[in-house]
Amino acid sequence: RDGMMNGVNIDATVNLARSITIPVIASGGVSHLDDIRRLCGATREGIMGAIIGRALYEGDLDLAEAQRVADTLSG
Repeated sequence: RDGMMNGVNIDATVNLARSITIPVIASGGVSHLDDIRRLCGATREGIMGAIIGRALYEGDLDLAEAQRVADTLSG
């Protein structure tokens, strides 16, 4: 592991979502369930989703569990 996955930059993503009128999909740095929880906590700011790639590929994040967390916090 090269240490590049440091978590999602929630502040920058929220700032972007606040500055435009279209929904934002977070991309980059999503690597743990805590990142999913933090993004779900910012849905009222205009964040509507997240792209999760490397964390799934490397086995750091389970897709079913991430979806379950998102469904619980969003519903």
